[in-house]
Amino acid sequence: MFRAVVFDMDGVITDTEKLYRRFQLEEGKKLGIPDDVMVVACERIAGGTKYTNKKSFEDVVGMGIDYFDFREAVVNKLDAHIRAHGVELKPGVADTLKYLKEKGVKVGLATSTVRERATGYLKAHHIDRYFDELVFGDTVAHGKPAPDIYLKACEMLDVRPEEAIAVEDSINGIVSAGRAGMYPVMVIDLIEPNDTTKQYAKKVYEFGRIDRLKELI
Repeated sequence: MFRAVVFDMDGVITDTEKLYRRFQLEEGKKLGIPDDVMVVACERIAGGTKYTNKKSFEDVVGMGIDYFDFREAVVNKLDAHIRAHGVELKPGVADTLKYLKEKGVKVGLATSTVRERATGYLKAHHIDRYFDELVFGDTVAHGKPAPDIYLKACEMLDVRPEEAIAVEDSINGIVSAGRAGMYPVMVIDLIEPNDTTKQYAKKVYEFGRIDRLKELI
C-alpha cells in the first residue's frame, strides 16, 4: 500500500510546460536555433534545475549560446504572462489532491521550480493546504535526474521510497524518481514516453488523466 504521493509541478500540477515551450521556441528563433533542435533541447532540460540544465542545453545547441541568459529571457516572459493571465491547473488536479487527503495519503511536492514561484502557484488556486511537504531544486545538492530531491521528499514525509508514488511528466523526473526507488508514474504532457521513461515508469497515463492515480490508492 502506498503511503504518500509526491508530485512534480510544471506539466503535472500546473499547465505551465506549454508556456515554457512557447517562450523557449520564441527565444530560440531569436538566436537562430531551428525549432526541431530547440524541441530536443527543451525535452532534455525539462524537469531539471538551471545548473544541471546548462550542460544538457549546450550539448544540443552548442557552446556559443549562454544558457543562463536564454533561461532568464524565457522566465521573464513566463512571469509577465502569468502576472497578466494567471496560471492554470492541469485537469483533475484539485479533485485528485482532495481525494488523496481524504484517504489519509501524505502529499508532497518535488519541483525544480524556485520556492517563491511554486508556492505562489499553489496559493493562487488554494491547493497549498493539501501538501504536507515541499521540496525545491535549490535545496538539494543535485537536481533531477539525480534522486536527491525525491529522497529528501520521502525523508520529510517520513516514508520509505518504495511506499511512495512519484508523479512526473518529464524524462529527468521519471529517472530521478526511479533512481530514488519510488513508484514513478508518468502523466503525459508535452513529452512522449521513450525508451528511458519506459525503463523507469511503472505506469504511463494519457494526457490530462492525473485522476487515474486513484486506481493505485
